[in-house]
Amino acid sequence: QIIVDDDDSKVWSLYDAGPRSIRCPLIFLPPVSGTADVFFQQILALTGWGYRVIALQYPVYWDHLEFCDGFRKLLDHLQLDKVHLFGASLGGFLAQKFAEYTHKSPRVQSLILCNAFSDTSIFNQTWTANSFWLMPAFMLKKIVLGNFASGPLDPEMADGVDFMVDRLESLGQSELASRLTLNCQNSYVEPHKIRDIPVTIMDVFDQSALSTEAKEEMYKLYPNARRAHLKTGGNFPYLCRSAEVNLYIQIHLLQFHGTRYAAIDPSMVSAEELEVQKISLHTSNEQEEQ
Repeated sequence: QIIVDDDDSKVWSLYDAGPRSIRCPLIFLPPVSGTADVFFQQILALTGWGYRVIALQYPVYWDHLEFCDGFRKLLDHLQLDKVHLFGASLGGFLAQKFAEYTHKSPRVQSLILCNAFSDTSIFNQTWTANSFWLMPAFMLKKIVLGNFASGPLDPEMADGVDFMVDRLESLGQSELASRLTLNCQNSYVEPHKIRDIPVTIMDVFDQSALSTEAKEEMYKLYPNARRAHLKTGGNFPYLCRSAEVNLYIQIHLLQFHGTRYAAIDPSMVSAEELEVQKISLHTSNEQEEQ
């Protein structure tokens, strides 16, 4: 746990796993209901392959600027000049805002945006955003749970939802209220400031909290982004479709292997491994084209 602000109550919790020699790790930012450990499947798999990954849980921040400033201080504290960001839902929005915030002296090397959005107005809650801090925890949890998948789910997805409900229960009123405020406060991403950053957009074809319009908007915003489509996975594909998500993460990070922005220990990259990944990337692209 790390405190980087003058305010001692703002504590960042994080898991930092994998080789410390890596100076450009992949950092995971959770959704509204998530804590740092919702990415345990990614931490276990990716560190096993030699990547350095950091999963974060942000403290209570009430606006995007304050979050970005705190996050920048955290990176300074960890002595990380550049990072790759994987953001899920609200985490994806905050990752884009941070890339935008630091565009003059860039801190974000690349982005993986999972079920993310670029404009908070899609939730039609901008008018209530200022009142979340007044609401009791049970009401806030009800708002969040309203976006969880309902209806019959396969066992992995059901387990994923159960796990997220459990994580949601662990969050206090101010944590939830602040995240919902960040999620719904009137704001959007300015794409011209982050046009040069390599982006992978990861989304699912089954039911999730994101509307088709929100997804289309993301494609328009990042016309050159790679697309990682999962047939199923709901709101939390990193939990219930972790093998696919982890493969897409590796494919995304592949472009940085052999550079100073590699998130992987160079000794762990073998020529055969790279070949295998290139073939799998080629195959998935062909399937998409069909």
